[in-house]
Amino acid sequence: MATHFSPCSSSSTNFLPSSCFKNETTVLFSRFAVTVPRKSTWVTQIHSRIQGRKHFHIKSSNGHPLNAVSLQDGLDGSPTAKEHDKSQGKEKPAIPISEAEKEESTLSITVVGASGDLAKKKIFPALFALFYEDWLPENFTVFGYARTKLTDEELRNMISGTLTCRIDRRENCEDKMDQFLKRCFYHAGQYDSEGDFSELDSKLKEKEAGKVSNRLFYLSIPPNIFVDVVRSASLRASSLNGWTRVIVEKPFGRDSESSGELTRCLKQYLTEDQIFRIDHYLGKELVENLSVLRFSNLVFEPLWSRDYIRNVQLIFSEDFGTEGRGGYFDNYGIIRDIMQNHLLQILALFAMETPVSLDAEDVRNEKVKVLRSMKPLQLEDVIVGQYKGHSKSGRSYPAYTDDPTVPKDSRTPTFAAAALFINNARWDGVPFLMKAGKALHTRRAEVRVQFRHVPGNLYKRNFGTDLDKATNELVLRVQPDEAIYLKINNKVPGLGMRLDRSDLNLLYSARYPREIPDAYERLLLDAIAGERRLFIRSDELDAAWALFTPMLKELEQKKIVPELYPHGSRGPVGAHYLAAKYNVRWGDLSSDDS
Repeated sequence: MATHFSPCSSSSTNFLPSSCFKNETTVLFSRFAVTVPRKSTWVTQIHSRIQGRKHFHIKSSNGHPLNAVSLQDGLDGSPTAKEHDKSQGKEKPAIPISEAEKEESTLSITVVGASGDLAKKKIFPALFALFYEDWLPENFTVFGYARTKLTDEELRNMISGTLTCRIDRRENCEDKMDQFLKRCFYHAGQYDSEGDFSELDSKLKEKEAGKVSNRLFYLSIPPNIFVDVVRSASLRASSLNGWTRVIVEKPFGRDSESSGELTRCLKQYLTEDQIFRIDHYLGKELVENLSVLRFSNLVFEPLWSRDYIRNVQLIFSEDFGTEGRGGYFDNYGIIRDIMQNHLLQILALFAMETPVSLDAEDVRNEKVKVLRSMKPLQLEDVIVGQYKGHSKSGRSYPAYTDDPTVPKDSRTPTFAAAALFINNARWDGVPFLMKAGKALHTRRAEVRVQFRHVPGNLYKRNFGTDLDKATNELVLRVQPDEAIYLKINNKVPGLGMRLDRSDLNLLYSARYPREIPDAYERLLLDAIAGERRLFIRSDELDAAWALFTPMLKELEQKKIVPELYPHGSRGPVGAHYLAAKYNVRWGDLSSDDS
């Protein structure tokens, strides 16, 4: 059954055109337009190493200086403004910020849905990690907002158990934790109450103490109340003299129509540049490294095409089931939950052409081109499955429908495999195989690139008839145990001619002993900095849904029954037939990858 999103507000929202102002910026996040001097600025990142410097440059997590961020992102961040700058051949420089200017601004982060699991397990710990390593500005506060009645102290007690310190700097952990918790506050209220958000606004202003206020709202709530919160916050709790941004968690609808409606409703109160649609997989270290690996290593870029690559596999598996959250999952299924967003985003990054620059719009433009070049998924190129109960070694594993929150007759897939194709000159004919599932034999997320067989291979008799054993394969393991490795063929030492398949391996834990930051840390930091490269643009979202919506509707209309597979197995047999249809063997099923 589809989720029904909140209806858009019936009241019209009138904004003053940007042409009315030449030296001022218009803040569009509230019911009325507010003009503020353009010269006001805000420091987005403060690292401990620059504390003693008089000036520093704004940078995001990718290490590149950001463009100067106006007080209203939607004006200078608009496509028209960007095109004008490009046509003039200009690059906006990073602006040095003085200590005096830094002290005149403050950052207020409001976590809406603060009592939920995501907030407790991911968002608050990520904010503390940024604070612990001095990535947050000097003047900041964190507010939790939810319907649950809590005091400030109760919120601090609730989140303190999930906060952890970096493994190489534990000596001052407790002091830093106490300092962070003292900056955390709570306000209870209804999500659709303008009055409650007005009270929140008063508390925020009290903490901001007359400084330039920059406000970030993180919506850690179900999508059916996104619009209620945005409407109430925009009318009653937006910043009047700084910027206001909103991070929106997936799912962004459940098909093209609901996603488009959600975007249209949000844009009644926000500009596109104020909306940060988060997909936490884009913040993972190996996904970030994908572009670096390709574009900064000469050895890979010439091979990155149909001429040398036989197929690309994007694999996601979990070794546990829904475990009590089946009520949410049953409304979406594995295709909407994992494939349409996480895996498709990685595919777009993998397959895109070289962007003009690392600017957010340049990168996202190339990703959109990839998505628009793909043909919509056909039902015959999709396999769906659902895990069933299973007993092994005296232990019983429940079926998906044994979850008390799941209907007994549910046909929601917990596993799916699909073959996708990109109709452009670089990738024509190369199958991109996706596979995602719950309750499988292992937990992993990886990208596997299988190269073509060596033509006229002199050593083919050493491999026998199975040439797949001689195939070079590049693997990017996103999780767990982050790694990049290349499978090559080599001679086993000795007098005979015996060949072996070995790995050239970059294991992150061995090469980089420092703990890898969580994806939410990177994405929160970028949202604070105004860096949009790792967030999803509305046209990108539209293109993604256009690929999956026809197939999803056909799947539901025809009431396709998913193939059952045992809990803890490698998934349904149909996935192997789908791969074989395109002369592909799943790379994660070989003996050295089990």
